[in-house]
Amino acid sequence: MDTKEFREVSEEFQNADIDGKIKIYTTLEGLTQNQYKQLLKHFPIEHLDKLEDALM
Repeated sequence: MDTKEFREVSEEFQNADIDGKIKIYTTLEGLTQNQYKQLLKHFPIEHLDKLEDALM
């Protein structure tokens, strides 16, 4: 995903609620490993178990 697109997705991700963040994270395609890591920086650590469940 190019930089401009990622910036838009990242902003949407940051403004989303927990369920929205999970939906965005689990349905995005074409991100680099680094871009996934950048999104995780904006994911509340206390809800990581929900994200892990969604990824299974």
